[in-house]
Amino acid sequence: MNYSTQMDAARKGIVTKEMEIVAKEEYMDINILMERVANGSIAIPANKNHKSLSPKGVGQGLSTKINVNLGISKDCPDIEPELEKVKKAIEMKAEAIMDLSSFGKTEEFRKRLVEMSSAMIGTVPIYDAVGFYDKELKDITAKEFLDVVRKHAIDGVDFMTIHAGINKETAEVFKRNKRLTNIVSRGGSLMYAWMQLNNAENPFFEYYDELLDICAEYDVTLSLGDALRPGSINDASDACQIKELITLGELTKRAWEKNVQIIIEGPGHMAIDEIQANMLLQKRLCHNAPFYVLGPIVTDVAPGYDHITSAIGGAIAATYGADFLCYVTPAEHLRLPNLEDMKEGIIASRIAAHAADIAKKIPKAREWDNKMSKARADIDWETMFKLSMDEEKARRYRKESMPENEDTCTMCGKMCAMRTMNKIMAGEDLNILREA
Repeated sequence: MNYSTQMDAARKGIVTKEMEIVAKEEYMDINILMERVANGSIAIPANKNHKSLSPKGVGQGLSTKINVNLGISKDCPDIEPELEKVKKAIEMKAEAIMDLSSFGKTEEFRKRLVEMSSAMIGTVPIYDAVGFYDKELKDITAKEFLDVVRKHAIDGVDFMTIHAGINKETAEVFKRNKRLTNIVSRGGSLMYAWMQLNNAENPFFEYYDELLDICAEYDVTLSLGDALRPGSINDASDACQIKELITLGELTKRAWEKNVQIIIEGPGHMAIDEIQANMLLQKRLCHNAPFYVLGPIVTDVAPGYDHITSAIGGAIAATYGADFLCYVTPAEHLRLPNLEDMKEGIIASRIAAHAADIAKKIPKAREWDNKMSKARADIDWETMFKLSMDEEKARRYRKESMPENEDTCTMCGKMCAMRTMNKIMAGEDLNILREA
């Protein structure tokens, strides 16, 4: 190849096979896509070593993508159940899977994941570092952190969350501005702890150029992590969050100088009325780089239902500029999600993404809804099922409560508005009390 990354290719006027696939799937002119990849407003995470990848674009003018988190941990170290989740996530059309493994056979799991997954794969290397080296956090060296990044890149990971924005300067802002929930980012808290324990600069910030060189070599998209994202609606939009965002914007420009693709990660927990302003601020401060949000979760008091709190926030966030939604499951804040939790989280996130795509006038988004509406008007159950985001659940609900008349449901029976209007508009007699 005579280019290093998708961004490098776009800047040289080279149309890659990944660009061709994305342009076709998104109904976007290839020249517009290439221009946006070149200027960084679209990223196509596609590691050269991820051979099973079905490439997707994230960013301006493209459909909103969703990510599924999974992985093994000390309490749940079994690989096979997580691989079952992977299969189901891909079946349910998740565009990305993040391996958040932090214990056990992380390398084996990661390699199997990359080998089997058509979805783009993300990781957070700092999670893996402690187990990989079998060292306490404070004893890991800067070089060792970078070596883990290289290992993940070699293994075929398409994007990596790196908390490079929490440098000494940002940490001082955090210390001066008291929060209700301090630092809730797992990777962010680990990096802050490492800095405090060693009285040292964040190695990902200090050696950022070396990090970029690794990413450029394998075409890894750098997902700049928000270590200081708010973990409660009380902490949203505070000085800590905004200071880090400014730093991430500066790091974005440095990455683009080396043709490294960038995604910016964002909040977190946030009241509904703050979401729009935060999306606009991120796009401004980070030069229109693609924005990846966790939720946002719009209220802190609904454990067990945070797939709903995050879907509400995600739909609003994506409407106003977020390009990529990280799913949240009903198990958020409570435990590792099981397969059913994952399914509910995926559907909730897909609903949020699709609702936003309608608002953003993404090509073909509204067409799906119109087809469903036509099927409902026609009382065409089979077409309704096939168009459903969760076909299995729609069929199951119908089967669990079958009506007396096939052209109705057990909610309205023969008072069904669709049935009534179809008969009247066709000039037919209407019977509600009579048989037939």
